[in-house]
Amino acid sequence: MKAVIIGASREALHTIRKARAHGIFVTALDGDPQAAGLAAADRGVVADISREEETVEAVRKEGPDFVLTAPIGRYLTTVGAVNDALGLPGITRRMAELCTDKFLFHEKLAREGLRNCRCYRVRQDGAVLFDGVDGEAVTEEDLCSERLQMSWPVILKPRFGSGSRGIRLAGCLTELKEELERIQGEEYVLEECVPGEEYGIDGAVIGGKFYMVLLRSKVNTPPPARQAVGYFACGRENGFWQQVSGHLEKVIGCLGLQECLFHADVIRAADGPFVIELSARPSGHNLHNLFTPLCTGVDPAEEYIRYRAGESYSFVPGTVRPLMIHYFDGEGKVYRVPDDKQAETLLQDFCEKRDAQLAMIRWQCNLFCGELLGPVTDGHSLMGRGYYILEGERRQDMLAFSEELMNEILRHQ
Repeated sequence: MKAVIIGASREALHTIRKARAHGIFVTALDGDPQAAGLAAADRGVVADISREEETVEAVRKEGPDFVLTAPIGRYLTTVGAVNDALGLPGITRRMAELCTDKFLFHEKLAREGLRNCRCYRVRQDGAVLFDGVDGEAVTEEDLCSERLQMSWPVILKPRFGSGSRGIRLAGCLTELKEELERIQGEEYVLEECVPGEEYGIDGAVIGGKFYMVLLRSKVNTPPPARQAVGYFACGRENGFWQQVSGHLEKVIGCLGLQECLFHADVIRAADGPFVIELSARPSGHNLHNLFTPLCTGVDPAEEYIRYRAGESYSFVPGTVRPLMIHYFDGEGKVYRVPDDKQAETLLQDFCEKRDAQLAMIRWQCNLFCGELLGPVTDGHSLMGRGYYILEGERRQDMLAFSEELMNEILRHQ
């Protein structure tokens, strides 16, 4: 069999390797000649994946049986366009558009009663600043008179692509005006900030059936960035699991998603789950390829490959292990970089002091002495630093170790 993967960054390596291990010939496409996935695939093709027609023709020459998806942002629509043009299974361009355009996403769900907040499309043409889903327009004059009927705080975020970049939080009208003056060069949306704990979800829609593989609670930095710097695995006995599962199944149906992996970000609001965003592709940040399989025994990418190859597959998780993945989120100068053995020693000392029971499952530290760590503002500023995975029953112990670890790394000796 032949498969194509569109977007061949390092995030695509896991899927490429799994497909090749199953005897599938993989062609990877990316606009960057140095993209890691081009060399890892059976064939690497340099192509501008933002150009749909060119990508369709490049894929047509390969004659694939299906397209595999890796973590990708705005150009998930190119995957859908290829499937439409070549009659391949998987998401359509319309499905992808609903996932990658935050305004259309809100519009679709709000009309079905599945997303309850005010959301506006930010415009910068003339006096009209915002367009609402119901057609109302807000002008600069209206803004000054506070006609903008939203609950504070509000969030400004890029209309297209990944939700972990470019997030701006405004707690009042003055702050909103200041943030509006800063944004340039791309479209934004403005919506009410729904309070509550944030979660991430990995799942799949296969053969007309919805599967929720893992529910992860987030460890976020404070506003305004609110960047996820860690995740805790939640067991299926968690009461919120069933609420989220039922709600997301309705959201998936509303969006028309089928034959795909997906990831979602959800808030545990006072009146139930609130979907921040959902995309028909696997999660990044070493989640779908590492953390989710370790927690659940289910490797979503491999199971999807099995499904497409006509092999037996299962997206049903087993017992969820109590794991945490955490990234190196400190700010300051690096004075010490522990190797894996030194990290184990630090953990053992910590456990003895606190009478805690924690185990180091993975350690990948890419920091170097003398490095200056800046503030964590988005995923790009964080992911290259590395990660570690702990196992333990008490979350407070794992969080306390994370804080002590960063203090050790940044402490001047």
